[in-house]
Amino acid sequence: MLKAYKYRIYPNDGQKVQIAKTFGCCRFVYNQTLAYRKEAYEKEKRSISKTDCNNYCNRNLKKEHEWLKEVDKFALTNAICHMDSAYQKFFKEHAGYPKFKSRHASRKSYTTNFTNGNITVDFDGNKIKLPKLKRVKAKLHRQFRGKIKSATVSQTPGGKYYVSLLVETEHKELQHTDHNTGLDLGIKDLCITSDGKKYENPKTIRKYEKKLVKLQRQLAHKEKRSQNYYKTMQKIALCHEKIINTRKDYLHKISHEIISENQVIVSENLQIKNMVKNHHLAKSISDASWYELTRQLEYKAKWNGRKYIKINTFYASSQLCSA
Repeated sequence: MLKAYKYRIYPNDGQKVQIAKTFGCCRFVYNQTLAYRKEAYEKEKRSISKTDCNNYCNRNLKKEHEWLKEVDKFALTNAICHMDSAYQKFFKEHAGYPKFKSRHASRKSYTTNFTNGNITVDFDGNKIKLPKLKRVKAKLHRQFRGKIKSATVSQTPGGKYYVSLLVETEHKELQHTDHNTGLDLGIKDLCITSDGKKYENPKTIRKYEKKLVKLQRQLAHKEKRSQNYYKTMQKIALCHEKIINTRKDYLHKISHEIISENQVIVSENLQIKNMVKNHHLAKSISDASWYELTRQLEYKAKWNGRKYIKINTFYASSQLCSA
C-alpha cells in the first residue's frame, strides 16, 4: 500500500534559494512544454506525446538555458508528467484546458523520485536527505517503515516548507466490529449518528472572522506590491492556514472514531456545489466541510476493510426517519 507522510522542514538560506530555483525551473519547463504541444497541434495538427516533450526539454531547453541543469532532473521530468496528466484529463474527462503556471501562484511545489538512496530519513537526528538539498532539518513527528518512492517539496502561502514522502508500506487494519451506523450531516451539529450521538460543529471560521476582517482592512490601506503589503498578505495566509489545519485536525479525529467503532457506515451523497448557491448558508456549508469528512471516511474505510455507502440524494431519509 502507498501512504504519504507529510513533515514540516526548516531549510537554511542556501537550501531556500535552491528550492526557489527548482520551483522556477519546474514552472518554466511546464509552460514551455505546454506551449510546444499547443503550437504543434495548432500549426501542424500534430499530436505530441509525453516522451516527445521530455526529449524537447533535454535536447532543446537544457541547451538553450544552462541554468536548468542546476536543479534536480527528476523534478523537471515530473513537471512534464504533471502537464501531460492535465492534458490527458482535458480529453478524457472534459476538464478545463491546462493553464500556464504563474510565478505569483500562492502554492508552489515540485516532486522528485527515489533512486540510489538519494532520499533518506534520519528519525534520530530529525533530518531528511533530499536531492540537491542534502540534509534538511525536519519535524519528524511520525515514524514509518517501508520503501520511499518519491518526495514532494512544497511551500505554503504563509511561507512554511513541507515535504510529503510517498512510502510503500504495510497497513495494519483496525479490529473488525459488528456495529453499523447511519450519518446525518448538518450545520447546527456537524454530524448525528443513527444512535443519537452528536458531533459538534466547531464553526472554525467564526472564531477567526474578526481577525481576518481586521487584516483585510489593513491590507486595503497598504500600497500594492510594497513590503508592508506582502507582510500583511502573509499574515492573512497564516490565518487561513490556521483555520484549515484546525478544521482538518477535528475532522480526522471524528472520521477515525466513526471508522473505529463501525463496520458499515451510511451517509447521504450531498450535492454541495448546488447547496452553496444559497447565499444565506454558503459560508456555514463551506465551513462545515462535509466533502472533506466524507472523503476521509471513504479512504479510511477502504484501508480498514469497512464498508462506506453513500445513498442517493433524492432518497427520503429525513422523512422516513424524522427522529
